[in-house]
Amino acid sequence: VPFSYDGRPALGGISFALPPGSRTAVVGPSGAGKSTILALICRFRDPDSGRIEFLGRPATELTRAQCRAMTGLVEQDAPVLHGTVRDNLALAAPGASDDAMWRALRQANLHEFVANLPHGLDTQLGEHGARMSGGERQRLAIARALLARPSLLLLDEPTASLDTVNERLVVAALDQLPDDCAVLIVTHRLTTVRHADTILVVDHGRLAASGTHDDLLRSCGRYQRLLAGHPGDDVRGTTAGQAPDR
Repeated sequence: VPFSYDGRPALGGISFALPPGSRTAVVGPSGAGKSTILALICRFRDPDSGRIEFLGRPATELTRAQCRAMTGLVEQDAPVLHGTVRDNLALAAPGASDDAMWRALRQANLHEFVANLPHGLDTQLGEHGARMSGGERQRLAIARALLARPSLLLLDEPTASLDTVNERLVVAALDQLPDDCAVLIVTHRLTTVRHADTILVVDHGRLAASGTHDDLLRSCGRYQRLLAGHPGDDVRGTTAGQAPDR
């Protein structure tokens, strides 16, 4: 699908699929179109042409509310209400049972943290989650999104402001997600996407390359340059020479 902002091209005809249970990452330089892809999937915007499908149905045959009910969005600055763990989880699914909440917390790799709080689900988290680390807030946001049982979980730079320890905990949480939930993660932190099933390299609004980390490391010069630009991300491994510029 192509997309333009006020007549200025932002995406140049990108096409990909997100099968149930798949883990797909989108990487690229700032301004490449990564966040625009999320905006189109969430139907904050509609493409100029082409179509987006949800479970085989064109998005235009669904209301925006129906499309968003199929997706869960976790943003970089995950909001935490001044209230309890239960209050925060119930935003996604009012009336959810305790069992459902604990299941979502386990899937988000946060159940041990909550179990050790003085009042469990009914513990006050403080203003903007002041009693939580950045990684704990992110995992709470993932649990909240999962409580609504989305078919697709979207993560927009979920580890950008986290230290290495919290980043690993968030990444580990993605391995606990339901088998039928597809994941699309947009990130600059390439350690976050190393084990994705597919990595999409976006540049100037176009899909420049796609493949696994190892495939792209061997064959995609753009991917190599992204890695070189993030020396703190220990994902480069070894490579025999510079790959072609694609």
